[in-house]
Amino acid sequence: LLSQQKGVGMHEPLVDAEGFPRADIDLYQVRTARHNIICLQNDHKALMKQVEEALHKLHAREKEKHAKDEAEALAEAMSQNQSLPQPFAKVNAVTPGSPASVSGLQVDDEIVEFGSVNVNNFQNLQNIATVVQHSEGRPLSVTVIRAGRRVHVGLTPKRWAGKGLLG
Repeated sequence: LLSQQKGVGMHEPLVDAEGFPRADIDLYQVRTARHNIICLQNDHKALMKQVEEALHKLHAREKEKHAKDEAEALAEAMSQNQSLPQPFAKVNAVTPGSPASVSGLQVDDEIVEFGSVNVNNFQNLQNIATVVQHSEGRPLSVTVIRAGRRVHVGLTPKRWAGKGLLG
């Protein structure tokens, strides 16, 4: 509409060099169009401000939710770690083909129960040797922690080609 008024835009003067209203344009129409454009620009600014505030709130809420989720995951991991029993020994070698190997015992398994032996009554490896000797040919319940998880292994001490009853 303004461009139809002989090249008059938002900022060109509406008066001539002597300060009189220009006769070549419809002054009322130009002023009305300018007013409407300014109102639309103000409305646009207000809307953009609302959008910006809403985006800030959305991102803040998302950040809070992410932090809360991380805290919950950490708390859950901590409670799982606390629920795992305390190991009293660690497997540092398993001979291939031995009763220990056949049962599925693995290097780095942390033993929390070996038959009747647990962290509360374990004093030294002789405790385990005694249990093994009394359980020859009978399955023993062994509980280990493997990669942060509790694993039950059925181990039957017996004579085999190698040394000892376990390997």
